Amino acid sequence: MSEKLYTVGKIVNTHGIRGELKIVPQTDFADERFAAGSKLVFVDPNSSATLPVTVESAREHKTMFIIRFRGFGNINEVEKYKGWLLKVEEKYLSELPDGEFYYHEIVGCTVVTEEGETLGEITEILSPGANDVWVVKRPKGKPLLLPYIDDVILDVDVEGKKVTARLMEGLLDL
Repeated sequence: MSEKLYTVGKIVNTHGIRGELKIVPQTDFADERFAAGSKLVFVDPNSSATLPVTVESAREHKTMFIIRFRGFGNINEVEKYKGWLLKVEEKYLSELPDGEFYYHEIVGCTVVTEEGETLGEITEILSPGANDVWVVKRPKGKPLLLPYIDDVILDVDVEGKKVTARLMEGLLDL
């Protein structure tokens, strides 16, 4: 498995005694990623150990997903995976419509103003509610929080790893 892997969830606990796991999704495509037959990979964040798995069944429960993977039938077989990440191989990523991006395409982009001033690099994407917020690490000072709205994010060049933004009044003051 030499392909890049992208995080789609975190295994936070077991559920019941039949080998199901509680997953906190970290993807906008949870229904697609956790559908029966989906091929995913367990990744230990401490040792980089990996284990390819296939979703047998999944259901949404509150803010999580309860998932059973093929080949696991009881709690003893899955308990050791608590805290591991759930990832998808690059070849299973779907093509997105224009104007939509995967998190990994945005994180690492340099943000510049429409006047050409470099603000910093996007280090994280938050999803607090109505729209995503892009966290920009600045060379000096506190991180800048940019709401992903048309008035602020003017252009995204994924290939060039560059985002052009218009700073609304007060954004730099926070």
